[in-house]
Amino acid sequence: MASTKILDVVGIGNAIVDVLVHADDDQLDNLELTKGTMALVDENQAERLYASVGPGLETSGGSAANTLAGIAQLGGRAGFIGRVRNDQLGGIFAHDIRSVGARFDTPAATDGPSTARCLIFVTPDAQRTMCTYLGASVGLDPSDLDLEMVAQAKVLYLEGYLWDSDEAKRAFIAAAEVARAHGAEVALSLSDAFCVERHRDSFQLLVDGHVDILFANEMEITSLYKANSFDEAAEQVRGRCRIAALTRSESGSVILNGSGTHHIEPYKLGPLVDTTGAGDLYAAGFLHGHTQGMDVDACGRLASLCAGQVVTQLGPRSQVDLRELVAQHSLSQAA
Repeated sequence: MASTKILDVVGIGNAIVDVLVHADDDQLDNLELTKGTMALVDENQAERLYASVGPGLETSGGSAANTLAGIAQLGGRAGFIGRVRNDQLGGIFAHDIRSVGARFDTPAATDGPSTARCLIFVTPDAQRTMCTYLGASVGLDPSDLDLEMVAQAKVLYLEGYLWDSDEAKRAFIAAAEVARAHGAEVALSLSDAFCVERHRDSFQLLVDGHVDILFANEMEITSLYKANSFDEAAEQVRGRCRIAALTRSESGSVILNGSGTHHIEPYKLGPLVDTTGAGDLYAAGFLHGHTQGMDVDACGRLASLCAGQVVTQLGPRSQVDLRELVAQHSLSQAA
């Protein structure tokens, strides 16, 4: 990695305020929500649901934003690019992501849809029922990019959800070209199996032509290659990018690179409370280790540790000091 870079990872993604609340099955029924699903809602529905819940945990969210916050919590130098509106939730997003140490300079939009939010109802069995209003976030376009920030990064990290918006897709491609021109690697998270189904062909082209580091869970990678099994999908992706980090929930993860196949055991640090952000924190741990010069196995262990911690609490941001957690488990910060 070039030592002249002043940022480790810059991410581009949907800027969403996560509103996490505890709920029971009766509350979900009263709100006419289907347990365990993720539904897109319009602004009126979002306002109605937001008004219906009691006090909750409000944090800057969105997949890439969660990853960048995790990198900052680990001591990495992180930047995030995403669109919010100049409203209350936009202010909450900006303050929150900066408060964990990530750089966020994207100017707030002065007109158009309000700031995106995701209401996450967590039931006692740790199931998440999500209602997402994408609002201002999907209006991200090339004019929102801070290309100077992109040029300063070792790794440019993109979330697959961007592929649902033509404007955001153009922003993604423009940023990737700048990153490449300045010697950076490009990392991609596939984000969601349904997102993969919507864009399978273009995602395959993207992985083959532009991506150095790919993050995907078992459902996403099997969907990408229409494979009959995880093992078949792993063989399909092998060699198509420099590193493929594939998560398998309680079975840990598998990392494929030029030196072979690396099996990473999961960390079980307490009872399962909420799986929000597990994949995002896995990517945070891996990318932090990678940009600090750790080998693939060490990156995988750090990723697994971060994911294992975040599922023991409510919300996608670690409520313990991740650097202390790393020290307690004797994970080296360098190769």
